[in-house]
Amino acid sequence: MGTADDIITLRSFGAFLIGVVVSAVLYGVTFMQTWYYFTRYSSDPWYNKFLVGAIFLSDSIHQALITHTVYTYLITDFGSVNDIEKLVWSLSIEVLFNGFTGFMVQSFFAKRVYHVSNNNVFATASVLCLVIAEFVIVIIYVAKAVKLTLFTQVPQLKPLSMSVNAVAAAGDVLITVFLCSFLQRSRTGFHQSDNLINRLMLFSINTGLLTSICAVMSLISIVAWPDTFIFVAFYFCLGRLYCNSLLATLNVRKTIRHDSSDEPMALSLHRARRPVDSPSSSARMGMPNDISIKIDTAEYIEDEFLSAKDIKSSGSV
Repeated sequence: MGTADDIITLRSFGAFLIGVVVSAVLYGVTFMQTWYYFTRYSSDPWYNKFLVGAIFLSDSIHQALITHTVYTYLITDFGSVNDIEKLVWSLSIEVLFNGFTGFMVQSFFAKRVYHVSNNNVFATASVLCLVIAEFVIVIIYVAKAVKLTLFTQVPQLKPLSMSVNAVAAAGDVLITVFLCSFLQRSRTGFHQSDNLINRLMLFSINTGLLTSICAVMSLISIVAWPDTFIFVAFYFCLGRLYCNSLLATLNVRKTIRHDSSDEPMALSLHRARRPVDSPSSSARMGMPNDISIKIDTAEYIEDEFLSAKDIKSSGSV
């Protein structure tokens, strides 16, 4: 190999190693969050447990594949020029499991959009189009990648890599925008209920922020350093971030419920009305003066996220 090829290879494998190390750290967080979920939310419906189990399994397989990739290049084939130019099969297959993890997590968030938007089909369909498009591109990428034999042939697939990261970032941003938009429209004017909505909006932004940044950084790396594989370091971590964002969403429910229990609240995100200005107005309208607001904890545990149907209004005389 020439000097230029040596530099490209070193940069690529250096990025691989960094990506695997960071990904391994995030996998440790995934493991702890998964353990926390199954110990604290044993009463969750079976489909939530199945989703968490499937995502954890996919995430574990992906971590094993990228570890195999780096070990093969940096240990097994160390010093062998001919072997190091070959494309290791695990580097192609890992994309499938990363994509599958992202597909399951974003589908979960699409369901969340559906609930929070009061079953808005257009919003949900818009998100699902991007989610499905991303997974289809991933499948096309893997189908072409498994046919390659040399490491130097991988740049041929960079247009598909750029598409995957671009669509992933667009999907995350769209999910966050829809959630924040529908939650914003759900404001009632009550101080306690609006505080809860603010917390939900902030949490929605945070869960989509890291995955969006990671996908964008991977895309920027492809454009800025087209002759290297620095973008792989970001892509290795993308699935782990998706997994942790889902687990954080599920594991935070009791915390939010506990924070809200100090001032019991019950409101409807879609039907609650703003408080009237005049104290006598409610009496004239036959409405109760004392409005009790509380969280319905039974549905709180049943559903995977605080949605419109989780929060109900009730009056007390």
